[in-house]
Amino acid sequence: MQPQDEPDLLRDQFRQLLRYRGMIVLGVVLGLLGGGWIALASGDEYIASSEVTLRQVSLDPFSSGSDATAIKENIGTERQTAASNAVAKIVADEVDHPEDGEKLQHGLQVTNPPNTLVLRFDYSADDPETAAERSNAFAAAYLAYREDKSKRTIDNMVEAYDDQVKPLIAERDALDSEIESLGEGRALESALSARSSLSQSIGQITADRAKLQALDTTPGHVVRDATPPAEPAGPGIFMLLGLGAAFGVGLGLLVAWVRLVFDPTARSESDVVRALHAPVLGTLPRTRRPGGLLATGRVAEEYRSMAFRLAYDQRFADRRRLLVVAPRGSIDIPAAVSVNLAASFVEMGHEVLLVEADLRTPSLSARLSAADGVRPGWARTPARGDGGWPTGLQIPIDAGESGAFDLIPGTRVRNAARALTSAPATQLISEADAPGSVVVVLAPAVLSYADALALADRVDGVLVVCDPRQVHREDLARIRELISGAGGTVLGAVLHSHGSGEPDAGGRGRSGRGGGRGGARGDGRGGEAGAGTGVPAPPAEATGADYPADSRAVRSSRR
Repeated sequence: MQPQDEPDLLRDQFRQLLRYRGMIVLGVVLGLLGGGWIALASGDEYIASSEVTLRQVSLDPFSSGSDATAIKENIGTERQTAASNAVAKIVADEVDHPEDGEKLQHGLQVTNPPNTLVLRFDYSADDPETAAERSNAFAAAYLAYREDKSKRTIDNMVEAYDDQVKPLIAERDALDSEIESLGEGRALESALSARSSLSQSIGQITADRAKLQALDTTPGHVVRDATPPAEPAGPGIFMLLGLGAAFGVGLGLLVAWVRLVFDPTARSESDVVRALHAPVLGTLPRTRRPGGLLATGRVAEEYRSMAFRLAYDQRFADRRRLLVVAPRGSIDIPAAVSVNLAASFVEMGHEVLLVEADLRTPSLSARLSAADGVRPGWARTPARGDGGWPTGLQIPIDAGESGAFDLIPGTRVRNAARALTSAPATQLISEADAPGSVVVVLAPAVLSYADALALADRVDGVLVVCDPRQVHREDLARIRELISGAGGTVLGAVLHSHGSGEPDAGGRGRSGRGGGRGGARGDGRGGEAGAGTGVPAPPAEATGADYPADSRAVRSSRR
């Protein structure tokens, strides 16, 4: 694949995903239901926020620098403390719910804006007043807890200093009593020196104790009080529905993609091209009007386009032989394709022979109108085959303004393979060797019978008619391998949307080409089977008695 082909491939894949519209719609519906359920089940939620700025305990309430750095280093610890059970218990006591401390924590979220010494207390509740009250309560409880913790630490240290200084004071008092009883001398000097050291230690401890008692234990200040929010927080019901729809689209596309990956059918033209290694020559528009085999309007123009593409394909132009087949099932659509391509080749000035090689359920002779007194000049009466086909019968078919082409009708035989490979059949197909002539052969489904493979080496060019929604890629690849192995070449494919057993290729009676008898001749079964589709059911067998006497007279005079 070339880089320039990637956008086309992506578009093709997206179009294939859109084939599963039901899955995508189901995903959207599920997403909307999920979004609506979340909106209704969660109810309105209000979030109130309060903010507290932190400071380090210090002697100087205006100090900064190292104290702020210490707080920044421990800001994570402060966040954990603010959301701890100890703070929640204080809040529970304040709001007269001492047993609900842990429950109160469920609505709390403590955050720290980047590069700040601020803690933000966000509290969510189903009532705006409750959210604001508890947010403020948590902020105040955190400050109270932190200040109480600092005071208790100071009290403990002061008590420790007191414990240290009491023995020293007692020892100093004892030295004072001893000094009073001593006279002049070395003993007095030693006692005075010891007393001086004790006094110095006592003074140092007393000074440290005084510093502790002078510390400012204020842990911070509330810089923003929580107020009752005016509107609920979070997405509203419309936002949730939109998110649900977006999620549903994504889910639907994912399911459709998984379905596409595991879908064995050839869903698009590109799949058919890759499987057959041949181009798609045309896609038949789907119509609903009943009629005969010969097409009109857009369908007829599509057939003309296919005929022109084939005429300028060197592989077909060299021998002008075309085998029209289907992968499986009914060949009613291939029958319509072969008839209309024959009519289109007649319009282009070719002398066309349509050979019905379906020797199991032949039906073309009963579904087409015979031309009175009109017959291509090059055609000869075919020889009668030993196996019962060809029967020696050659019917000129009226194609309206397009002209006329000859039909070699099929007939039921005991051994179809022997009849198709007989010398008269080979001679019949070789009529395309005449200048300006074209032979179109209609054969049964390739994967149902081997009849088409028996003709592939003599007809050369094969046209596969299929509904990409119902044919498997593996089947198309197998058809290509079988035809190549039999000596033929797949010239291309014709796509339709009528299924493998639906019998219409356009629902029409080709005006201007004369579909007078198409689909109306027979015992009435044709009109019933073709209701709504335009192609009647094939009769049991076609014989010479089915054709008017004047047609046989024309053939006799041509001999």
